[in-house]
Amino acid sequence: MKKLDTELAVGLFVLAGILCLGYLTIKLGKMEIVGPKGYELHAIFSNSGGVKEGSSVVIAGVEVGRVKNITLENYQAKIILTLPRGIQIQEDAIASIKTKGLVGEKYIEIIPGGSEKYLSPGERIRETQPSVDLEELISKLVFEKI
Repeated sequence: MKKLDTELAVGLFVLAGILCLGYLTIKLGKMEIVGPKGYELHAIFSNSGGVKEGSSVVIAGVEVGRVKNITLENYQAKIILTLPRGIQIQEDAIASIKTKGLVGEKYIEIIPGGSEKYLSPGERIRETQPSVDLEELISKLVFEKI
């Protein structure tokens, strides 16, 4: 009987450890199990500049969403953004690709516009700015003597 109690306690402890590991994996991986809790917008960039699926979408320095998908459409990068329902984006907002730090990860910053009209789910952010290519700037500085 004592051996059975010990085995049961060890089994429950291992099961709790596996559940905690699964929970941490999902939370730290920023995965969504039941699907997105918001709506999607998309933006077309001439260069995706290192943005990846799962990258942050930021407004005024606050993370509000994620990049869901990046595809090539007419030789341009179409980036699909997932935003929560409570965040509304004006139709004249600007989406730009930024870098955290000097050589940090890339994210998309949305600069709100002044329009009274808001984008509906599935619509496109018209104004975009690709990321600044640091290598291109350095090569211009070195070879073209700016």
